[in-house]
Amino acid sequence: MSDAVSDAARGALIAAARDAATRAYAPYSGFHVGAALLLKNGEVVTGANVENASHGLTLCAETVAVARIANEGRIGDLAEIAIVGGRLDGDALTGGAPVHPCGRCRQILNEAAERSRTDIWVHCASGDGQAVNSYRLSELLPAAFGPKDMGL
Repeated sequence: MSDAVSDAARGALIAAARDAATRAYAPYSGFHVGAALLLKNGEVVTGANVENASHGLTLCAETVAVARIANEGRIGDLAEIAIVGGRLDGDALTGGAPVHPCGRCRQILNEAAERSRTDIWVHCASGDGQAVNSYRLSELLPAAFGPKDMGL
C-alpha cells in the first residue's frame, strides 16, 4: 500500500466511517454501515445506509457518500474510501468481519474513481475497526464498465 494513505490516516478514515455508521437508518436489518470518502484535498465526506420498507429502495452508505460529492460537483475528487459495518450495541458499533461493498456500490465507486482518474484504495473494516482488508478498486471490480467505455 505504498501509495495509499499512512496507517494513521487510514485509521482516521476508518474511524470516520465507524462514526457515520452509528447514524445509519437501519430499522429493518439492524446492520449499520458507514462510508468515509477521502478527497484529494484531504477532506473527508461520509455517508450511512438508509433502509426503506420497500427493501429495493434502500441506499448503501457508499452510494450516499458518492451522491454527496457528486451533488457538490466533486465526483472527480475521490482518493480513497473506508467502509465499516456492524450492529449497534448502545452507541458502539460491533462486528468481527470486514464489510465489503456490494456489486452496485463497486460500480458507483468505479464511476467516481474513473472521474478522479485513479484506481482508488478501498479499505473494508469490521464494526470494531480491528480487522481491515485493503484493495485497489480494480481488484474488487475487474474489467469494470465506466465512462472510458463510452468514450468519456
